[in-house]
Amino acid sequence: MTTSLQIMSGMRGFGPAEMPRAANLCRPVPMVAPTDTNATVRELFDQHRELISLPVVDGTRALGLIKRHTFQSEMARPFRQELHEHKSCVAFMDGQPLIIEADTSIERAAKLVADSRSNALADGFLVVRGNDFLGVGFGLDLMRMVADLQEAKNRQIMQSIDYASVIQRAMLHTSQELLKAELPDSAMIWQPRDTVGGDFFLCAKFDHGVFVAMADCTGHGVPGAFMTLISSSWLAQALERDGPADPAQLLGTLNRKIKQSLGQIGSRVAGEQSDDGLDALFMWLNRRDRVMTYAGARMPLHVLHAGAAAVTTHETDRVGVGYVATAVDHRWQNRTLTLQQNDLLYAATDGLTDQIGGPRNIAFGKRRLRDLLVGCRDMPAAEQAAAIMQEHGQYQGQHRRRDDVSLFCLRVQ
Repeated sequence: MTTSLQIMSGMRGFGPAEMPRAANLCRPVPMVAPTDTNATVRELFDQHRELISLPVVDGTRALGLIKRHTFQSEMARPFRQELHEHKSCVAFMDGQPLIIEADTSIERAAKLVADSRSNALADGFLVVRGNDFLGVGFGLDLMRMVADLQEAKNRQIMQSIDYASVIQRAMLHTSQELLKAELPDSAMIWQPRDTVGGDFFLCAKFDHGVFVAMADCTGHGVPGAFMTLISSSWLAQALERDGPADPAQLLGTLNRKIKQSLGQIGSRVAGEQSDDGLDALFMWLNRRDRVMTYAGARMPLHVLHAGAAAVTTHETDRVGVGYVATAVDHRWQNRTLTLQQNDLLYAATDGLTDQIGGPRNIAFGKRRLRDLLVGCRDMPAAEQAAAIMQEHGQYQGQHRRRDDVSLFCLRVQ
């Protein structure tokens, strides 16, 4: 490694399963020895117009970098070329360039380049293995590799989320099919803001009726989906053990189980617990007696009785399920509703009413929802739900969807 025109490549083979390292950034470049003169450096820069920096290597040890713009600026000054052309090239060398070990991850290399006091992103950096020089890395190559890695990670994450969506929709599909079979004139809309969502519903058949639950868990996307998995699993177990006739008790059981799952019970360290939970409406429809028993946590029940001119909104308890502020032994209240044929029941998560849109850029609101319900009351439930969501989409317009949206509609038979 004594000739100034020798070219070294520090490229190393990496298998497809291995993550790229700084060694992958090494470009084969000309290099000079400390015994080479500035005339040799000028000749190399003239021959290699694309060359940004030239490494100075003594044997196998990297000494520094000669940067094109610095070298040319210095040599352009009066009498500099005559004075320095035949002197050692180390006169214009940066003796403290950024040096990165070959096995450094690309993410770490990017951080080192960003934090470097030298202009390593533009001028390049030395890549070594121990005391041995491997090559020069350049910022543009680093940025491309970081972008490729990020794209690959994003693709992998999205593939995982897409598959999680298949699982989540499969879990909801069972309830959807049961709802259609047991309550033919009903509809359940589930529209996550993202690929997966934090809303869920559950439908279960029993001897004298049907239990329906709608819930809005903290967050949306992946965090919300995790909460739906926890909540729906505990609710299914509570239903199997305690039955559907006491929705308030089921809310209480779910509250305790979520607080246990999220470390809110027995934790003595402030901030250790997760302050997450859900709003919910649990409904037990006793078809034999045509009576509905329901209990809710910050989610109302909307009723349009047959022959009534307006929708009645029945508010529920203003206490969420599973949150730190909710007592572990909190008791929700059951309410009953005597039903008649053609009464209409509606429940919706707040993603529907809180959506911003319209000419005044305000929330969709409960009043607009109630007016819509009256206007489409003669339609079958499925058509009502579709009409409401169409109106909701038009109202949203170009605004971004704020939250997951779920809607339940039932005509009493």
